Amino acid sequence: MDLTALFKVGYGMYIVSSQYGGKLNGQIANTMFQVTAEPPTIAISVNKQNLTHELVSNSRVFSVAILSEETPMTYIGQFGFKCGRDIDKFAGIEFKLGGTGSPVPLEHALAALEAEVIAELDCGTHTLFLGKLVNAEVLAQGRPMTYAYYHEIKRGKSPKTAPTYIKPEPKVVHVIA
Repeated sequence: MDLTALFKVGYGMYIVSSQYGGKLNGQIANTMFQVTAEPPTIAISVNKQNLTHELVSNSRVFSVAILSEETPMTYIGQFGFKCGRDIDKFAGIEFKLGGTGSPVPLEHALAALEAEVIAELDCGTHTLFLGKLVNAEVLAQGRPMTYAYYHEIKRGKSPKTAPTYIKPEPKVVHVIA
């Protein structure tokens, strides 16, 4: 089976954030989609090992910032490839607390969505959270960053906790004796 066929699926680049007990965290995500129009419902996929998963599970709220193509890799790196248990991912980042209490990153975001969790589905390593939108706003004009753009133009990588991560095949070395 050629799992790289999944690279042909269209994804975006987002920052999914939440809060609980005074702790704020956000993470880069590529899996967010609209499920229904009435009521407006979205879904996110979050790795169970991530602090954001713990915060969404406990608070039952989350926000999604839709990133622009102009988002620098340093900004993406602030929310990805680092653990929120070790650093404050919002240190030095312009954000606001939304109506749900979830942090909403403002820099490089074209739009922000806030949702209350109405259901969840255990997907093994990840949980799919369904959220009823309670707020949505356009923050800036521009082109949303796709996952393909992130890989092809920005040369970004997928961490092992990403739903799209594919373990590299071991390289075969031929020894001639």
